[in-house]
Amino acid sequence: MNNLKTPNCMQLAEVAEDEAAYKRFKRMEAAWLALAKEQDWLDGEQSPVDLSLTAKK
Repeated sequence: MNNLKTPNCMQLAEVAEDEAAYKRFKRMEAAWLALAKEQDWLDGEQSPVDLSLTAKK
């Protein structure tokens, strides 16, 4: 997962001056992580299904 925006949002959340800013940066962090995960899936780097859950025992 190659995402350069997430660490910036994490750092901004750490130094946020109020709770509203903190929550905004945490939402942005979550959104960038979700986007990076989706991009990895689209690029074929990971399966959309957790194969360990679908394996027959």
